Amino acid sequence: MLKRKVLFLCTGNSCRSQMSEGLLRYFAGNDFEVYSAGTEPAPQVNPLALEVMKEIGIDISKQSPKHVREFLNQKIDFVITTCNNARKACPTFPGETTNIQWGLKDPADAKGTKEERLKVFRNTRDIIYNNIQDFLNEYGNS
Repeated sequence: MLKRKVLFLCTGNSCRSQMSEGLLRYFAGNDFEVYSAGTEPAPQVNPLALEVMKEIGIDISKQSPKHVREFLNQKIDFVITTCNNARKACPTFPGETTNIQWGLKDPADAKGTKEERLKVFRNTRDIIYNNIQDFLNEYGNS
């Protein structure tokens, strides 16, 4: 059976979509092909995103920001936009695509000490974790 493709889309593809990609791959990588991309990709994954994912045992250090153009000619079964800006700029993909909007605040905008910013990243990670569980309850194979 072919795996269904999931694309997490945000603007910079450095935090929210990267954490989402890592979490879905961890929980259901055998059931889905999981990708993330941005409409204006950053040069690298945010180091605080790497850190808070590592805290829960998920290594996303091999992931890198990609431009959504890389996926335009592919059939994508689910496009999950993790921010409102990406939803507005979301392209159309070939075939039938289920679009899901999460609209998460960007943890990279957090101010303060490193610990204060990590708290924001952890909160975002935990929201994404719950969203992934809801997604799998509705669309998962198992």
